[in-house]
Amino acid sequence: MSWLVLAVSGVLEAVWAVALGRSEGLTRLIPTLVFATGLGLSMGGLAYAMRTLPVGTSYAVWVGVGVTLTVAYEMASDGGSVSVAKILLMLGLVACLVGLKVAH
Repeated sequence: MSWLVLAVSGVLEAVWAVALGRSEGLTRLIPTLVFATGLGLSMGGLAYAMRTLPVGTSYAVWVGVGVTLTVAYEMASDGGSVSVAKILLMLGLVACLVGLKVAH
């Protein structure tokens, strides 16, 4: 259960990161509310996962999932640059996260 909660928390990290960027310095109400809610739920899920998983593994997976989804979202929606190298690096990161799960 901790791994599932951790993965969902990583997704929520991407949600709050994108919302923070769209909040224009926390001046837009809806993105600010999404940011605050996503941040709280994401941190809560990370804390829950850390009760049974090692801190380093939990944090690495949480950040890895969040950053991968945030970059993928940027490439898909905001016209972020797409390159073979960037995609391969993101796939490598995902492979490392899977490796952490398998090694656990």
